Order: sequence, then structure tokens, then C-alpha cells
Amino acid sequence: MNDTPQLLLSHHLKALKLPTFLREYDKLARQCAAEGVDHSRYLLRLAELELIDRERRMVERRIKAARFPAVKSIDSFDFNAIASLNKMLVMELARCDYVTRNENVIAVGNSGTGKTHIALALGLAACQKGLPVGFITASALVHELLEARDDKRLLRLQKQLAKVRLLIIDELGYVPLSPTGAELLFEVFSQRYERGSTIVTSNLPFDEWTSVFGSERLTGALLDRLTHHVHILEMNGESYRLAQSRKAAEPNRDSATD
Repeated sequence: MNDTPQLLLSHHLKALKLPTFLREYDKLARQCAAEGVDHSRYLLRLAELELIDRERRMVERRIKAARFPAVKSIDSFDFNAIASLNKMLVMELARCDYVTRNENVIAVGNSGTGKTHIALALGLAACQKGLPVGFITASALVHELLEARDDKRLLRLQKQLAKVRLLIIDELGYVPLSPTGAELLFEVFSQRYERGSTIVTSNLPFDEWTSVFGSERLTGALLDRLTHHVHILEMNGESYRLAQSRKAAEPNRDSATD
């Protein structure tokens, strides 16, 4: 009989979906009793723990839904390796105000300079701000669009893409697109124009995008929409990945010469 209140409390907390309350209430009660904390402050501490844990779980769900290939942060990026990159602009973008204004970001530079890392880091920052994010490579997106068209579910996929507050399209320019693929990708950009934010990474300067889309008219219309409200990150220089590999190898080299 003495266990009945605890069993009922456990049941109610599960029904109310308060797992942190359930996990912490007994331990925190003993701690607060030892410290002479009154019941109001005890409840306040419990509520704060629940809120912190709930936000952590929400961020984890957003990261999972975004389908990031890896979780990268701005703190882990070596800005010294890419002198052309405007660090102040990246830090400003990490505040995610550009997303609320439906502005775009384009990271342009040669291969291996960390464009995907920066895109992932900005995507992580958006998840932490409570924004729905999606990540996909340009070639994978076109493949999904073509499949959806063939399966007569293109409209549903387009609506799903339009709902994402920040859509990251990685590696635009690595693979030339078919005329149909180019038109479908253009539709994605067009539907997001001034309705959502898009981050694009590309190894090609703008004047070479025609080689990807195969049409000067289509490329011009795309760039007109994409660059109307845009922040451009120039990321040219020595391969960031190569520099990181050299940096990682230095301790081994030093120990070998000791």
C-alpha cells in the first residue's frame, strides 16, 4: 500500500509525457531537502530540467529528420585554412536570422575547401534554433524528383520540400543534369523563392552553371531567383581536407622523429 502514491505518480508522469520529472523527482527531492529548498524552488528545478531535456530531444529529432550525413559544428571548422572565407559572415549566419527573412546562402569554391562542413554547421545551428532543416545532394534530389514523377507523387514531394524552412542542396555542379532533371530542380528553387531559405554548395563559379543545367535560359532564371536575397561564401584555396589530414599527421611525424 505504501508504494501506491509512487506508482500512481509514475503512471501520471508517463501519461503527461514528463520523463525527466519521472527520472529526477526522487533524487532532486532528497537533494532539496538536504539543502533546505522549499517546494516551489524544488518544482522550479524539476521544470527546468524537463525543459532542458525536452529541448535536447527536440534538437536530436530535428537533426535526425534533416538527414545530415554527419553532424558538424562551426567550432570545429578551421577558418585559418581557408583565407577567402568571411568568418564574420559565417558567424552572423549561424544566428539564423537569414532563415526568418527567407534569404539564401551559396558557398562556392574548389573541391575540398569545407563547403559541406559549413553547410552542415549552419544546418545544425538552425536545428538548435528550432527550425526544420533538410539536407540532400543535388544529384540525390534530382533522382528523388524523377522517381516521384514516375510514381505520380511529385506534387507531394514538392510540398514536403517547400515546407522545410532551410533546405541544404550540396554538391551542385558535380554531375551534369538531364533536361528533365534540371527543370525539376529549377521548380524546387522556384517554389522556395521568398518562401524559404536554401543553402547551395557548388564547386563551379556562376558563369559555369550552364554546363550543369544545359540551358542558358534556365540557368539565368535560376540564378535570378537564387541570388535575389543571397549571402555568398567564397571558399577557394588549398583543399581543407588535405590540410586537416596533414595537421592530423603532424603528431605522428613528430613522435616518429623523437
